[in-house]
Amino acid sequence: MVYPINFKVAYAFAAIPARFALENKDWAGAAKLPLGPAGFPWAKFPWQESIVHFTRLLGAAHLGNGKDANTELTKLQQLQDTLVLQKDSYKSGQVAIQIKAGEAWIALANGNKNEAIRLMNLSAEMEDKTEKHPVTPGEVLPAKELLADMLLQAGQYQNALLAYEAVLQKSPNRFNSLVGAGLAAEKLGDNEKAIANYKQVLSVTGAANAERSELNRIRLFLGNH
Repeated sequence: MVYPINFKVAYAFAAIPARFALENKDWAGAAKLPLGPAGFPWAKFPWQESIVHFTRLLGAAHLGNGKDANTELTKLQQLQDTLVLQKDSYKSGQVAIQIKAGEAWIALANGNKNEAIRLMNLSAEMEDKTEKHPVTPGEVLPAKELLADMLLQAGQYQNALLAYEAVLQKSPNRFNSLVGAGLAAEKLGDNEKAIANYKQVLSVTGAANAERSELNRIRLFLGNH
């Protein structure tokens, strides 16, 4: 039994496992993220439920599973329609940002790189223009970071670096943005900036012996520079 049943509890049930999968880039886990616990009245909390479907969509798109990604996109659109009918403009806007990001990653999975970047830029712009509600948590994953990841994957290293740096201005010491900024700088041949970002990664993790692929690679790079 869950008590109390309210929007904060619903958010925790959705966001905590979603963040764990997304921050670790565990796309297989993200694609199969369960909506739980069983028996929880998710119909009362469409925005919180959308977090799970958004996570599944990103997981499926990164794995190249277009069918499942589109299924999750349809569910997000249905949840947004519900929020619009409820006249909850803030939460419907949050889901709209997820929808645009989802469309972007589906487009990329389909090989439409330019369209994907265009859509992801729109999602990031929508999020940048949205003031955080005073009693709601922040986004599960920054749209600007998703844009930066896409630009990095597309080989647009300068634009990726600028996007990662924008995320870090708003959310200092985010692990994935520090790693991404370091990698983008490295690809640009800016070893000074790469080293600065990588050293900051090790500083904020405080885990010199942690066995994570990004940390192993960073230690190797720093050892050679």
